[in-house]
Amino acid sequence: MSTANQAATEPVVVGETFAASRWTRGNHLFPTRIVVSPLHVSRVKPRLFGNTEESIAILQVASVQISTGIIWSEISIESTGGTDPITSHGHRKRDALRIRELIESYQAGRTTK
Repeated sequence: MSTANQAATEPVVVGETFAASRWTRGNHLFPTRIVVSPLHVSRVKPRLFGNTEESIAILQVASVQISTGIIWSEISIESTGGTDPITSHGHRKRDALRIRELIESYQAGRTTK
């Protein structure tokens, strides 16, 4: 099989992206994004040149903690490996709840739309 045909038949992994509000600290110019896919959860923090990305495999997610304020929520995703959790602030409450819902559904082996 040629490389072009092999690439065309491989499944494409699509995830949902949730951006923090530009109105919150640290997110004015380059808002943090949380990307949840069936394979991993990533925190992408853009910079002037490039970005910083942290990720945890879906099966390695131990817990998802959401702290809600008056307007914005902070989300913390901990791994079973004991590394530092992925944290992000400035997300809407419904986005934080959707992130947790997606992670739980991917861990259970089902997808939701």
